[in-house]
Amino acid sequence: MRAFSLLLLVLVSAALQGCFPVVAVGVGTGVMMAQDRRTSGAYVEDQAIENKAFDQIGKRFKNDAHISITSFNRNVLISGEAPTEAVKTEIGRLVAGIENVRSINNELAVSGSTSMTTRSSDSMITSNVKLRFMGEKRFNAEHVKVITENGTVFLMGLVKRAEAQAATEIASTTSGVQRVVKLFEYLD
Repeated sequence: MRAFSLLLLVLVSAALQGCFPVVAVGVGTGVMMAQDRRTSGAYVEDQAIENKAFDQIGKRFKNDAHISITSFNRNVLISGEAPTEAVKTEIGRLVAGIENVRSINNELAVSGSTSMTTRSSDSMITSNVKLRFMGEKRFNAEHVKVITENGTVFLMGLVKRAEAQAATEIASTTSGVQRVVKLFEYLD
């Protein structure tokens, strides 16, 4: 029953990944923060960065683009699809102007939005990568954030080089993964 609950949690969180910011409250936040290598201040700032970015992008571009924003230790990944290079650049500028942002990785593809089938496949890939992290037990899976866009897996986290290598190896050998992009901060 516990394994089923964990699988369900991973699938639901993967399905929500990138759609809108999910802000956990109460005991759940404390548990997540206890496993996280970020300071509690950085954790809170990351949530604020994501919320502000979604708000600003939503006001400016409404449904013109499929954009996902992920902030980890104030380093921001912008992923998804933008209709033009100008929109991609403008979204990068908007996010760069948000307070506490240290760096930006603008990985937006200039193309039409991906289909719901592709997004569902991406959610499944994210879930499979996370499950493989937990199953292989080569590092604490909570230390690596996994984001998938159109078959590309982005890995973020505060990790040791050996953990990054293991995470990259596991992700790159997961079914459906076309490419792995490492956006880690190294502790060693």
